[in-house]
Amino acid sequence: MGAADVRRAATFWSAALDYVPRSTAVNDDFVVLTPRDGHGPGVALDSSDSPVQPHPRVHLDLYAADADEQTAEVARLVSLGASRVDWDLYPADPDFVVLADTEGNRFCVIDTSHAG
Repeated sequence: MGAADVRRAATFWSAALDYVPRSTAVNDDFVVLTPRDGHGPGVALDSSDSPVQPHPRVHLDLYAADADEQTAEVARLVSLGASRVDWDLYPADPDFVVLADTEGNRFCVIDTSHAG
């Protein structure tokens, strides 16, 4: 994932996902975050001057068990520095909330119990 400020992005995504840097050498250009318990996929953050895409082809989806959990997760992520995105492509009854990380990268929080 591209970031103008790799350290700031690493701080956000570490807290958001409960991940830690793979090595202790976090620098301004690149870092790989891995699950704290050591199991699961890593997330790489790379320095980038490219502008954020308003409708990115690739983004992360984070899953919540139900609407209450989704609301709580959105609030938690916003408290960590994410921001709500005024998404122009929401369907009439969305099961997702679009957020942006500290770098403006879009990601979604999905309510997996949504019946729509």
